[in-house]
Amino acid sequence: MARKRKELPLLEKVTITDVAAEGKAIAKVNDLVVFVPYVVPGDVVDLQIKRKKNKYAEAEAVKFHELSPLRAVPFCQHYGVCGGCKWQVLPYAEQIRHKQKQVEDNLKRIGKIELPETSPILGSAKTEFYRNKLEFTFSNKRWLTAEEVKQDVKYDQMNAVGFHIPGAFDKVLAIEKCWLQDDISNRIRNAIRDYAYEHNYSFINLRTQEGMLRNMIVRTSSTGELMVILICKIVEEQEMVLFKQLLQYVADTFPEITSLLYIINNKCNDTINDLDVQVFKGTDHIFEKMEGLKFKIGPKSFYQTNSEQAYNLYKIARQFAGLTGNELVYDLYTGTGTIANFVAAQARQVIGIEYVPEAIEDAKVNAEINGIDNTLFFAGDMKDILTQDFINQYGRPDVIITDPPRAGMHQDVVDVILFAEPKRIVYVSCNPATQARDLQLLDTKYRVKAVQPVDMFPHTHHVENVVLLELR
Repeated sequence: MARKRKELPLLEKVTITDVAAEGKAIAKVNDLVVFVPYVVPGDVVDLQIKRKKNKYAEAEAVKFHELSPLRAVPFCQHYGVCGGCKWQVLPYAEQIRHKQKQVEDNLKRIGKIELPETSPILGSAKTEFYRNKLEFTFSNKRWLTAEEVKQDVKYDQMNAVGFHIPGAFDKVLAIEKCWLQDDISNRIRNAIRDYAYEHNYSFINLRTQEGMLRNMIVRTSSTGELMVILICKIVEEQEMVLFKQLLQYVADTFPEITSLLYIINNKCNDTINDLDVQVFKGTDHIFEKMEGLKFKIGPKSFYQTNSEQAYNLYKIARQFAGLTGNELVYDLYTGTGTIANFVAAQARQVIGIEYVPEAIEDAKVNAEINGIDNTLFFAGDMKDILTQDFINQYGRPDVIITDPPRAGMHQDVVDVILFAEPKRIVYVSCNPATQARDLQLLDTKYRVKAVQPVDMFPHTHHVENVVLLELR
């Protein structure tokens, strides 16, 4: 006989007191810390506990008794269901304040090192339509909102294109208007959806892997160029004919698309790094511009998704590096070489290292496009390439710029940095918690000289942080 699940309590008239990580807020009930999404400090709510541990619980607000004076009105019709932009109910000034606190708390609590005063966070001038890339998913299982479920209506059209719902990999929320990317993105997505509805195109069933339309990626750039990538599963010749007709419709309807690409993905996962990209119309790339430099962006290229704030972030990194033109710079986790090529004019030589071979090829192309001849790029696992032998062969860096993934730097990488003893380290991070851990490891030889948070993603809890370290 199945065990009966223990009924979890309802907590009444609880005041939300603070903001936590992952876009959630905090309430304290006796000794229990409760994490709650979609509420702000000052809200008085009834909380239904959803998951309970010894010291903390997760809950959702099921009734509002008082609304906080801090509360903002969400501007997106999909707020609270989509799962993104959780902080729309928090005014931007408050978001900035909490992100500043998040950085400072992580560096102090986890880093446990002596810190200078943190500079005020650099906010984003754009808080809407700031992203240069979005990916949408097609599914034959449209997510029904709570209101739709209550109405108990049988819907004729259950195909949808939009975003995955958190915790439901095979269901997609049909997006009508997203405020993250230029509105051209909405118009293209909705036009493709309507054409597919009208012509009875099949949408992928993510459980059985049946159906044609899979994914769509839209990339915009500050140069006005526009890339659209359609990804489909094709198993019959007739499907390819239909797919080409859809692509032609997109090309005819949106002449502003400068790069219309497609990918056939017959695998059971959505990754495209191992798949060929075909050009239907235009070029296989677009360009991004930054301070007179051009950066080639391909369908698989990584580029910071907030172009304007990326420029501000890189300017801070360059300023912290304190280059005079005589320095050897190592740019670790260089990606497509954006930072490496951005600082090259002020350095003697820049060496970039990155795990993804295709990204390194992009980095070399970007150096060539811009006539930069003092960069060297290497592809491979950071801990395998950046060794003491590598340092001995290519020289001890005067400055290291490092921008690792969210997990931070491997211990072996930290050890080689300590061996190399550059005068300055500029540590760019999208995760202040793992950054703080690494700063503690570097503390034996380096002191933190400056800290500058940068907000790249308004209405989310994510924040970038730039730290300057100097040799003791």
